[in-house]
Amino acid sequence: MSEKIAIRTDGAPAPAHTFSQGVRKGPFVQVSGQGPVDPETSEYLYPGDVAAQTTRTLENVLAIVEASGATFDDVVMLRVYLTKREDFGVMNDAYGDFVQKHTKGEVLPSRTTVFTGLPREEMLVEIDAVAIV
Repeated sequence: MSEKIAIRTDGAPAPAHTFSQGVRKGPFVQVSGQGPVDPETSEYLYPGDVAAQTTRTLENVLAIVEASGATFDDVVMLRVYLTKREDFGVMNDAYGDFVQKHTKGEVLPSRTTVFTGLPREEMLVEIDAVAIV
């Protein structure tokens, strides 16, 4: 059996609670849910701007994916959690721009979008990911 390894990077915010930024076991990488947080200051960014929050959140996801030794092309699944159904179109446009920019091949990651409450009131979006190296 392969060892389970915690992924850590200064390129994404430190976990606020008792979990790892990401975990790698064998070829599998699971990125914990990320939000629109500045990795240097731990401040939540872009209040009320779901597009900017989506991009910042995906930048945090990407930093953890890369810290694991994977690339964005290794991401097979992204889960997006939104607080408001009416933000879907704006999130989807920002998400699409980011994913197209960071995907080198023609196969885009799978995605699920869920509408839910999030841990912090200022969070409009949270995203986690699965990559296979």
